[in-house]
Amino acid sequence: MVDPGDAITKARKAVTERAELPGMSLMEHLEELRKRIIHSAVYLVLGAIAAYIFHVKLYDLVQEPLDKLHIRLNYTHPMDPLNLYLQVSLIGGAILASPLILYQVWLFIAPGLYQKEKRFVVPFMAATVGLFLAGAAFGYFFVLPGALKILIVNFGKNFNPMVTIEEYTGFFLSIILGLGISFELPILIFFLALFGIVSPRFLWRNIRYAILAVFIVAAIICPSPDVWTMCIYAVPMLSLYLIGIGVAWWVHPSRKKAKEAAR
Repeated sequence: MVDPGDAITKARKAVTERAELPGMSLMEHLEELRKRIIHSAVYLVLGAIAAYIFHVKLYDLVQEPLDKLHIRLNYTHPMDPLNLYLQVSLIGGAILASPLILYQVWLFIAPGLYQKEKRFVVPFMAATVGLFLAGAAFGYFFVLPGALKILIVNFGKNFNPMVTIEEYTGFFLSIILGLGISFELPILIFFLALFGIVSPRFLWRNIRYAILAVFIVAAIICPSPDVWTMCIYAVPMLSLYLIGIGVAWWVHPSRKKAKEAAR
């Protein structure tokens, strides 16, 4: 038999939690979005200005993988060197400003969260920045040098390489940013599970499709058709998917309901 006192307590608790979520009209949501975008843009510009002070050192980081192959960048347009400095400064500024930008993202989504869910703000920011930097580092220290060595030294050994700033910058950023973003998979799963869009069971049941998608991405970024080399790139991404399943189990609403029912 259900205790009326417990039922009233749970009802009051549910009402209290729901009251924590303030209602906002469409115009208020758009105004809030505009505000967060403006703040993020200001932080990005300030970060880029700060990074431009060190644009020569940032360029050295971009050039270093080619230096190991004794190749210097060439340019075909007078604006190419300046564009390179501006691009690396923008990326460096985005990394510098990322905690502040991510906090703006959190402020935008926070009104839709319960008070007990808002405690994830620090882990969210730390994990997002950390995973992006881990993906970028993986691309810079492993994927990029391997790709350059295979493409230039192995396949291009009978030719004279003339790598231009424009083409190399696009190649560099596609690997670094692509892997940095792909390493954010656990964060994406975190929010999908937090709002009940996906469940750990769903993710585990469809893991074969996830493996297929991971190997397709690995085949795209892998510089060699060798299966073992492709596995080197696929294993970290697949590991992140498995970590995401654990994160989904931790934050999914069904687990919270089960815990409350067991009390």
